[in-house]
Amino acid sequence: LLRSSQPLTGPNRRRCREDEQLLGTILDEGERGFIIDTRSAQAAKQARMSGGGTEPKSCYPQWRRLHRALDRGRPLQESFARLVEACSDPALSMERWLARLDGSRWLSHVKAALSTACLAAQCLDREDCKVLVHGAEGTDTTLLVTALAQLILDPSCRTLEGFQALLQREWIEAGHPFQLRCARSASSHARGKQEAPIFLLFLDCVWQLSRQFPLSLEFGEQLLLALFDNAYASCYGTFLCNCEKERSLCKVKESTHSLWAWLNQPEERHKYLNPLYSHNPLVIWPSVEPQSIQLWQGLFLRWIRPSQHLDEAWEEIQRLVEGN
Repeated sequence: LLRSSQPLTGPNRRRCREDEQLLGTILDEGERGFIIDTRSAQAAKQARMSGGGTEPKSCYPQWRRLHRALDRGRPLQESFARLVEACSDPALSMERWLARLDGSRWLSHVKAALSTACLAAQCLDREDCKVLVHGAEGTDTTLLVTALAQLILDPSCRTLEGFQALLQREWIEAGHPFQLRCARSASSHARGKQEAPIFLLFLDCVWQLSRQFPLSLEFGEQLLLALFDNAYASCYGTFLCNCEKERSLCKVKESTHSLWAWLNQPEERHKYLNPLYSHNPLVIWPSVEPQSIQLWQGLFLRWIRPSQHLDEAWEEIQRLVEGN
């Protein structure tokens, strides 16, 4: 499973023979691979017209390109804003609430992300093919798909340590611009042009996996909520800056503490573990049917719906498991 952070053609639509040679060395003779483009075919065509990246079929004969458009930037931002507005209005009737939830299209974004990740996982697991995930810049929807595909396929990524390593590798070191995307509160009405809740969308998809496979992830909802909080406002330096180069220039490692070190302290770690966890060596294939994708109430209704009884139930489950 590969990710592309650069266009596969050069400026003015010139061929990039270095990329062609690189992708050619990945596949053996007669072997085929898939390029999953997270842009629409029309968007890829427009990017090529302006000198951006796309893959001419004749230059990559062993690769098959599949377009699975995933919204990012303003469309995703506006979708989230509509959802927040709906969740913040206690006067809505049930019918009106459901209409506004559907109108926000947030759950459609969750479904699209999971569907694309499943496609990448199927190409790897069932077709036994190499997969290259390609997007506009390689730091948003590309990372979303590669990270989710690994969670689906690899049981080691579903442990607490493995999930932290996945985030460090696929989001932080790969250059997701946290400072630009999470510049203000996720619920703020004043938003910059480059703000977008793409990391929140990833966390929501992980929550969907944890709900559909309650025994297969070693961590629970509290970890996902803590990651959401720290992505937007944190005492730690893990999500600071936009890339490794910026973190190095700002001496983030030298002047701040790591979020992972705090989470892994024994007195903190137990708060985030799933007491029902049982190692599952199999691939977990999530359902993306409409009835299977649910609103993440623990986050979106966090300050509206009382959580006391759920917290007590969770503590009782932990007590019973520890007692056995």
